[in-house]
Amino acid sequence: MHAQASEYLLSIIQPPAGSGRPSSTARPTRVLDIGSGSGYLTHLLAELLPADAPSTVSEGSGKAPASVVGLEHIEALKDMGERNMSKSEEGRALLASGRVRFRLGDGRKGWVEPGEEDAGWDVIHVGASAVELHDELVQQLRSPGRMFIPVDDEDGTGGQHIWAVDKDAQGVVTKKRLFGVRYVPLTDAPK
Repeated sequence: MHAQASEYLLSIIQPPAGSGRPSSTARPTRVLDIGSGSGYLTHLLAELLPADAPSTVSEGSGKAPASVVGLEHIEALKDMGERNMSKSEEGRALLASGRVRFRLGDGRKGWVEPGEEDAGWDVIHVGASAVELHDELVQQLRSPGRMFIPVDDEDGTGGQHIWAVDKDAQGVVTKKRLFGVRYVPLTDAPK
C-alpha cells in the first residue's frame, strides 16, 4: 500500500514542469502522514520531496519549510516512528533539519502546526480507514493538492475503498474511488 500511495501522490510531491503546480521554490511542499505508525512511509515521503525544496524557514520569509509531518494518536507509535527514523544517518538529518516532524493528535481533524495556521498541506496520506471523508482534512488540503485516504463503504457491508481527493487551483474538490482495501479503522486514542 505504501507503494500505491507513493505512486498516487508523487505528481503532487514532485510536480512535473508545466503542470501548473507551484514549484518547490515558490511554495515549499508540505505533506501530512496521518497514522504514521512505524515512520516508514513518513521517511519515504520526505525522501521524495524535491531536492531543491528549502528545508528550513529562511530568515524573515514567514514561509513554512518543505516538510513531512507524521501524525499519530498513540504516543508510543509516534515515539516508535521517531526512533525508527533516528536509526539511519539520513533519518537523523531529516529530523534535525525539521524536514520531518512527528506529532501526537487526532488525525480525523488533520493537523495545524503551531505558527503555521494558514499553511495547509499539498499532500495528505491517511493510513487508517475513515468512517467518512472528514471535512477538516479537505479544508486543510491546499489548492492544488491531493489526499489518499481509505474510507468505509456507505452500504454497511464492511467494505473499504481508497479515494483520491483532489483540490484544483480554483479550490474545486473532486473525489475518485480507486480500489478496494482492508485497513484498520481511524479511531480515538486508547484511554
